[in-house]
Amino acid sequence: MRELILLLQAASEAYYAQDREIMSNYEYDRLYDELTALEEKTGTVLAGSPTVTVGYDAVEELPKERHKQPMLSLGKTKSREELADWLKDQKGLLSWKLDGLTIVLTYQNGGLVKAVTRGNGEVGEVVTNNALTFLNLPLRIPFQKELILRGEAVITYSDFERINGGIAELSARYKNPRNLCSGSVRQLDSRITAQRRVRFFAFALVQAEGMDFENSREKQFLFLKEQGFDVVEYETVTQKTVQDAVSDFEQRIPGQEVPSDGLVLLLDDIAYGESLGMTAKFPRNAIAFKWADELAETTLRSVEWSASRTGLINPVAVFDPVELEGTTVSRASVHNVSIVKELKLGVGDRITVYKANMIIPQIAQNLTGSGALTIPSRCPVCGHETKILRENDTETLICPNPDCDAKKLKSFALFVSRDAMNMDGLSETTLEKFLAEGFLHTYADLFHLDRYRQRIVEMEGFGEKSFQNLMNGVNRARNTTLPRLLYAMGIPNIGIANARMICRAYQNDLSRMLQAPAEELSAIDGVGPVIAGTFHDFWQKEANRQALFALLSEVELAQEKFDGQEKPLSGKGFVITGSLTHFVNRNALKDRIEELGGKVTGSVTQKTTCLINNDLASGSAKNRKAKELGIEILTEEQFMERYLS
Repeated sequence: MRELILLLQAASEAYYAQDREIMSNYEYDRLYDELTALEEKTGTVLAGSPTVTVGYDAVEELPKERHKQPMLSLGKTKSREELADWLKDQKGLLSWKLDGLTIVLTYQNGGLVKAVTRGNGEVGEVVTNNALTFLNLPLRIPFQKELILRGEAVITYSDFERINGGIAELSARYKNPRNLCSGSVRQLDSRITAQRRVRFFAFALVQAEGMDFENSREKQFLFLKEQGFDVVEYETVTQKTVQDAVSDFEQRIPGQEVPSDGLVLLLDDIAYGESLGMTAKFPRNAIAFKWADELAETTLRSVEWSASRTGLINPVAVFDPVELEGTTVSRASVHNVSIVKELKLGVGDRITVYKANMIIPQIAQNLTGSGALTIPSRCPVCGHETKILRENDTETLICPNPDCDAKKLKSFALFVSRDAMNMDGLSETTLEKFLAEGFLHTYADLFHLDRYRQRIVEMEGFGEKSFQNLMNGVNRARNTTLPRLLYAMGIPNIGIANARMICRAYQNDLSRMLQAPAEELSAIDGVGPVIAGTFHDFWQKEANRQALFALLSEVELAQEKFDGQEKPLSGKGFVITGSLTHFVNRNALKDRIEELGGKVTGSVTQKTTCLINNDLASGSAKNRKAKELGIEILTEEQFMERYLS
């Protein structure tokens, strides 16, 4: 029981306070139910058990306030029959259980005066300025006395995709709309909240001074609609109709634009519901219905170990095909060695599988638990001896061979990327096909794909037009700059900014650069001994020099002028993270900073002038590091006012 409590506490802290997930909903529910059963069996509830505590502690960045009435969680069921039995002979309101951030709003004299997050159910965070930016929230209402209501702040799937699409760095993208909404509402800068297009749906009226709702929750909902609030979509149900209503909601899931993780059944009779009282955790006037994960039992036939371009070797379970959520599935990612060991996998084991969020196939349980699976000692691509890395209690399998064919893809992908040679039409999938066909051995081969015109035209997904577009992109890339070319070659530790600094220091004199000793290179502002060493060592290999000379015969380098004048941002270093609004993307801002003589790096150090992040309240590693070092964090607009105006 103590072990389960620690696991569930860690999962809740990550989910509610840090906007990340360390286990699936399925796994959380399974552990929670196991703990509940043990508590019932033993008659003991230990301190800190999530069965009697709810939510998260309010973070330090926002003012805290205690709720007038505690905000409890709801009891839950996955059984439609149990839902009907619970309702008995009462009228109920069945609605979506929205998946966002619960907010308590207070109106006085017809205006919004306070908005507080749910927090830990007892104490929340005051986010009034941010609530004023919610897209559909009425700022003034007809009712002039005190009104208190609860609802869910949410971000739609389409807005979630739009915002995530503007974040180039995959690791910086939000995992789901709930995480994005939680971070958006709990901002210090309400302008960021406004950009996130947060919406609010009321689901409970707490107080409306002087009003009589004739003992009906539905009449409270209708009153809130009259005041201009969007109320969570609901249906009135009885014991006879509730199961059909659940099925009706289920049919609408594919087209549901607002994130939801189940349904809520609320008693319409206010007095009767309140007379039922509450447990330590749950009110008895409502119950949550969670969609049961559709499980299928099958047999594990093999585990494929797929070598990636980063050197990671990822396990993929292959099992007898089963039907899940209307589609046939036969494969599921197992993610890493730790999960393989945790599941005790072995070929021939009986396993249950499900679709996480009704989309991604996952293994739920191993019913056999043979643990007979052998972790590969050799890379499936190059045959080199593998290595298990352990980081943060997670084990991953890697191929340490730098010449592994799987890693060639990474090198070519960097070469054609936007900051490097910017070759349109060469996705990683296309590069992988060309490597497999033997079209590519050196970077210079990319400029001679016309040699394989007929074979490329006949490849799946290609044709004459696709081939011509590809060659147009290749030919446009022939006009480039020396920093881009050097960056494209994949010199360890050399980003595009470092390449520009070195080229500027030597005024694009390539001969001097290739012969420069590490000590001389390290004297360049912003380079340092590590970068200088890798740059110097790279050119000591004849193969690298030959690759560069071959490329120089294929491209035309732009002539740059070096006036030697001190630039406005010379000597200043910046780090950019998160999404931007004034610049198209982070690369555009980076280019502007470097044009003015500044340096942009990927990590915060004592040399950093400031961190640029529109999400000032973010709990990201970069924000934490900046605060730890006393480095100023500026929004994009603040940075522009100070440095670009």
